[in-house]
Amino acid sequence: MYRGTRKARIHLEVNGVMSDFEVPVWHTLAELLRDKMNLTGTKLGCNRAECGACSVLLNGKLVFACTILAASADGKKVETIEGISRDARWLPLQEALLKHDGLQCGFCTPGIMVALKALFEENPTPTLADVRNGIAGNYCRCGAYLNIFEAALGAAEGVRRPVD
Repeated sequence: MYRGTRKARIHLEVNGVMSDFEVPVWHTLAELLRDKMNLTGTKLGCNRAECGACSVLLNGKLVFACTILAASADGKKVETIEGISRDARWLPLQEALLKHDGLQCGFCTPGIMVALKALFEENPTPTLADVRNGIAGNYCRCGAYLNIFEAALGAAEGVRRPVD
């Protein structure tokens, strides 16, 4: 397959840090994050927007990074699991996932945490139906959904509380 040598120069903010890159025009945002920035929490599962392992926030909106061309993220803000994990506000969610065994193998966990952050930002008091819908695009290979739902509902109150 011929891909040529076309490259794009892009400027974007990733987890609060402004960065410039030159990327092949066919590279996805997931490839940029993983290969150029070593942000490997963004997983490549299906590579066709079916599993949610590559979930990130793009200008605050939940997207699958495997389907977004890196060049189309030019000038935008990207938040990955690494950025969320450093924010103490989301520690209750991490603790709840551990407490309720919502991790199991852990492959889906980064994408699910990103999806839950997007949900909690939009709806700080989600119901079980809201949580189910909020992570509907994320596939858990271990089938830990009930534990993930329980963890999310338990964490919602802790996430709403201000961090000292």
